[in-house]
Amino acid sequence: MSAIKLFFKSVIPGLLGFVFIAGCSNDDNGSGPMEVASRDFTVTVANISEARAFSGSGIFNTPVGASQPGPIGPGGAYEFSFSAAPGSKLSFATMFVPSNDFFYGTDENGIELFDGSGHQISGDMTPMIMLWDAGTEMNQEPGLGMDQPQRQSGPNTGAADPIDQVRVAPDDFNNLPVVNEVIQVTLTATAPTEFKLRIENVSSSTTLHTSDGNSQAVPLAPGVWVVHQDAAPIFMENQMDPGDGLEALAEDGDPGSLFSVLHAETGVTNLLAPGVWAVHSTADPLFSANQPDRGEGLEALAEDGNPGMLSTQIAVRAGVLGSGVFNMPDGSSQPGPLLPGHAYSFSFSAAAGEYLSFATMFVQSNDLFYAPGGGGIDLFEADGQPISGDVTSLMMLWDAGTEVNEKPGFGLHQAPRQSAPDSGVDENGNVHLVNDGYSYPANSEVLQVTISVQ
Repeated sequence: MSAIKLFFKSVIPGLLGFVFIAGCSNDDNGSGPMEVASRDFTVTVANISEARAFSGSGIFNTPVGASQPGPIGPGGAYEFSFSAAPGSKLSFATMFVPSNDFFYGTDENGIELFDGSGHQISGDMTPMIMLWDAGTEMNQEPGLGMDQPQRQSGPNTGAADPIDQVRVAPDDFNNLPVVNEVIQVTLTATAPTEFKLRIENVSSSTTLHTSDGNSQAVPLAPGVWVVHQDAAPIFMENQMDPGDGLEALAEDGDPGSLFSVLHAETGVTNLLAPGVWAVHSTADPLFSANQPDRGEGLEALAEDGNPGMLSTQIAVRAGVLGSGVFNMPDGSSQPGPLLPGHAYSFSFSAAAGEYLSFATMFVQSNDLFYAPGGGGIDLFEADGQPISGDVTSLMMLWDAGTEVNEKPGFGLHQAPRQSAPDSGVDENGNVHLVNDGYSYPANSEVLQVTISVQ
């Protein structure tokens, strides 16, 4: 997907600035004393989340002030709110109802939501709206065609369009009103990464003139919206309808199928960052739950994906028998963040009575990280056998308590979007399990942790 490629191209270089590289090689053999009964372990931390093409999408179908979905006539309006980060664009589509397959929308690139300086854009977007022909049904005179929604016997009843391309709507019958006589589109910034769009029907009973000597208003139908970075989330000009549901929207005012396709590709693309591991015999080598960050480097790891300082500090902590950094995705020749479908691995030796702790940043956050409880993972069973297999259930999503949280995936002080490391608002809190009112994916939807024994 081109949208996903653009996401990685734009986000990953920024993250690389926060990845600790110098002096961060994996310590495969540990650095502490070895027991005779020690065993060799390998831990794999995999990012099993899915890359997403779009950061937001939805349907607008209920007029402002109404309690039920429906079209909007003169004076009616649709409104919807959405989140977007710098670099994002908005596309939408709504049917020009007295037609066979015309719809109003942005061009294939969408509306820019931020200017070149990263400031939000607000105001009248109507000049950027166009009337499009979906190229799926033969055109009849707007307002009179028998295969148009107000007069057709059922959905999808018209003949196929001989020009099967999405294109600017042709005025074949010399009666199409100009865009601003039918629709007004207003974009409002409501918070640093929040917007509202209003789509108002400004037509009247004299807007659309027909060859029978009459005139009529132009109803607009429920539609879809999508927040994206790459071009053409809904259609490509002068190309065939991609078959994702635009036809039903443009011919019958039914946005359901198109929304389902967009929704399936919508969400935050989750990344993991280089982290620190430690084999230890005493509790809480990296942090203590419900206590402030110790100032030993957890903040840099949790806020910026930089494990360097924490790695240095824990290497000399009493009770730590071996430690290191994992920063090289498997199969890669360069350190970097962990994309969906990739994994970090690290190896060490440990004996009975020893535990494993490690931490990796949940990148689409201000200061969250995945780690087991402070006491770590017991590497041996009660009968003295080394543990192995999937230990994902032992992982937790922690809040370092060092920076005020923003909406995950959109915050301007989160690593992929911040102007520099440590740029957020200080929280001065305790390390605790995340509980900030935002929605987060289940741990098992983002990472999988497995332990193998040699």
